[in-house]
Amino acid sequence: MERELSENARLAALSDPSTLPARASRPLRFTVTANDSHSSARAGTLTLPHGVVKTPDFMPVGTNASVKSLDPDDLHAIGAQMILANTYHLYLRPGHVRIQRLGGLNKFSAWNKPMLTDSGGFQVVSLGPLMRIREIGARFRSHLDGSDHLFTPERSVEIQEALGPDIAVAFDQPVMPGSTERRDVLRAMQRTHRWAVRSLRAHSQGDQALFGIAQGGIDPELRAESANYIRSLPFEGINLGGLAGDETPEERNTAVEATIAALDGDHRVRYLMGLGSPLDLLEAVLRGVDLFDSVLPARVARNGQAWVTGGRFNLRNARHLDEDQPLDASCDCTTCRRFSRAYLAHLFRAEELLGYRLLTIHNLRHLSAFMGAIRLALRSGTLAAELPRLRAAAGGPGTPRLGVGDEPFEESARGAMRPRYAEDARLRGVNRQRATAREGRE
Repeated sequence: MERELSENARLAALSDPSTLPARASRPLRFTVTANDSHSSARAGTLTLPHGVVKTPDFMPVGTNASVKSLDPDDLHAIGAQMILANTYHLYLRPGHVRIQRLGGLNKFSAWNKPMLTDSGGFQVVSLGPLMRIREIGARFRSHLDGSDHLFTPERSVEIQEALGPDIAVAFDQPVMPGSTERRDVLRAMQRTHRWAVRSLRAHSQGDQALFGIAQGGIDPELRAESANYIRSLPFEGINLGGLAGDETPEERNTAVEATIAALDGDHRVRYLMGLGSPLDLLEAVLRGVDLFDSVLPARVARNGQAWVTGGRFNLRNARHLDEDQPLDASCDCTTCRRFSRAYLAHLFRAEELLGYRLLTIHNLRHLSAFMGAIRLALRSGTLAAELPRLRAAAGGPGTPRLGVGDEPFEESARGAMRPRYAEDARLRGVNRQRATAREGRE
């Protein structure tokens, strides 16, 4: 009992923001270059050690230091300015120490532009029954082999410092936004605040920025409270976490509005984690968000879903087998310049890997060009006049369906915070234990 009280006192001391040492300036500069007079939308430039990012911008997700099926030349061609890598996955494989020894994430992946790593909090919480959260951190079993691990704010920061991205993210506790009891949302939010202080205290890499995460589910009061707390801390940027899950677009928009209102007058960059469909991005930009990421455009590409001007369609549908035209006549990606819908539909039916690659290139270029059009409208002061066209291009309300069966079920940008790895990990853990037992008998 005495040891437990001592540990609680130690963690409480580490979580006290009043004892944080002064934070040295980091090589991150965010400048707002244009504001929309009819909304909270803004354009800006984010200067980082590996380059400049023009905002608002969408970051492709390279979970394992690789955007699935694409190489850095592809990413340059689609207009990617910054990519995201995942701390949890890279910690487990190949290991942050190995990546550090090999020169850091940028050298390891041959990507010469900015990179951001998330903290691993979402992936750990997604492990469901394979994870237990305590004040010290989250203990979990690897989805790869069932081995035991502990992620604390300090450990997450240590791993991200070793990986070496331009931007690291504080460790947090996300929850299902739409289906979690308010008391549990409050408890997770308060723990996220304590872990934010501990993350700041642990972060010492001078050439790396650290972003804090505001939580609060879909409750506007909690969202405002969390945003006010995180803005009081010396982070270089502020994330909106715990959304793009099981909430409705209306609930999400209300939560974003409450957060941005609480950040009024704060000039740091704002990053909404996990949002990836064109219309959702447009609505969040109008509410004042600068950065986004999601696996969604690449994930649905692997299922045959093409994003085009005015909506989307499914290449697995038979009617596309005879269409001798590009996916989108207005798109300048290599897929649309060189290949027909008929050829792509054939590749998906034949389960050729080239189909996944070509459609991933297209979907990500489509989203990059869409964000570029928003930036151009902001800089030229024409966003309000352009909104009907942009909403129609995004497939917004009132846009005609492209064809029967071409609107497959919606897939959440972050898997609706489902425990995606839990079942596989449980099976792998059992197999690992059986193998260990066999080795012992032999």
